[in-house]
Amino acid sequence: MTPAELEAARDRLVPDVAADGLRVLFCGINPGLMTAATGHHFARPGNRFWPVLHASGFTPRRLQPSEQQELLGYGLGITNVVARASARADELSDEEYREGGRILAEKVARLRPRWLAVAGVTAYRVAFGDKRAKIGPQQRTIGTTRIWALPNPSGLNAHWTLATMAEEYGRLRTAAYADGDDV
Repeated sequence: MTPAELEAARDRLVPDVAADGLRVLFCGINPGLMTAATGHHFARPGNRFWPVLHASGFTPRRLQPSEQQELLGYGLGITNVVARASARADELSDEEYREGGRILAEKVARLRPRWLAVAGVTAYRVAFGDKRAKIGPQQRTIGTTRIWALPNPSGLNAHWTLATMAEEYGRLRTAAYADGDDV
């Protein structure tokens, strides 16, 4: 992709990969320009979402962003807190996060996944007004949907390695499959 092609994707919307009754609905902060340009979630090459999803046991192999629809067969989906694409998450306002949280809560109430997994604890804090949230399961629910705050898989999140992220995503996987069903 050229810089001009990426810039042309600014503010585009990327459709969710979602269905009713998913086991886990993963939620990114907002689409990056590569995601918006390709239409595939977590498409930037340095993003670790797809490798972490596999390393944590959610998928039997590492999927490519272009294979995102296969997630539905595993009871998984993807959405975002804020729908519009930007080059960086810091381009979003707190108001956009709060409005995104409201819209996300409505979506979750309608789709009823078992878990909403927000990949970015800071985005979760602002979107849901929970300043003390930490990585891990949250007290808040949306209807019967439990919420888990996960580390952001962006390559810019240097505090978390692929291995430590896979461990945290694996904790969610254990909780999500606690009833004995598996991939």
